[in-house]
Amino acid sequence: MRLATLHVDRQFILHDAGILCDAGILCDPKMAPQTATSGSDSAASGPTTFDPAWFSAAFWQRHDAVVGQAPGRGTSLFVDAARIAVADEQWVLRDYRRGGMAARLSEARYVWTGLERSRAFREMRLTATLFARGLPVPRPVAAQVTRHGVTYAAALLTVRLAGARALADCLEDNDPALLERVGATIRRFHSAGLDHVDLNVRNLLITPDETVWLIDLDRCRLRRPGGWQNANLERLQRSLAKFEAEEAVPAILRGYERVVSQR
Repeated sequence: MRLATLHVDRQFILHDAGILCDAGILCDPKMAPQTATSGSDSAASGPTTFDPAWFSAAFWQRHDAVVGQAPGRGTSLFVDAARIAVADEQWVLRDYRRGGMAARLSEARYVWTGLERSRAFREMRLTATLFARGLPVPRPVAAQVTRHGVTYAAALLTVRLAGARALADCLEDNDPALLERVGATIRRFHSAGLDHVDLNVRNLLITPDETVWLIDLDRCRLRRPGGWQNANLERLQRSLAKFEAEEAVPAILRGYERVVSQR
């Protein structure tokens, strides 16, 4: 995956240049230019058609390309990138929203402390790193940060997993094999050093091929082994309890511990 950065007015975009190259529209000299910034990332070598409007729900609504939405803080929209001839796939558009007491001050603004410390850029880079390592995370498309003086707003685009169901929607089956795969998948991420601070039954997705995926890496990070692994598992157990599915815990832990014992 080759990441590129763009700076357009007050907007900063970190995106997977490969998706646009595959679409045959990156660096098209016939298109209106936008500014590409270099650094540790690859910079676009000329004009690009990456449109900041792709982070706007209104844009996709105008193109009749909104095909669904997911529950959560704010709303994650499912959009069809094929409708605008960008990619033959669907994307998930998620705006960053604050929760708790902080939301009383602002639901969508965060304090500016630097571009690379923004939540969107950090999540984009982390997701790209895990994806490159072959871990089951959705392919990231782009992150957008819009600066407003001492604050900023942000959004993220990722590839939608076709036919995926949240673990929350699979708990009634109480399938031990599935639950053990969930535990084994969590252990894979822990072995890679991922501290997922919001490990819950809606951030674990199951696709029709029975692969278990992990989503929503906001505020997550890579760490050395420590007590955070148990904290992640305890967070998941509390989430299961909310769905009255505590009976799923032993099978998940079996899958988790089986991977440990096989190392």
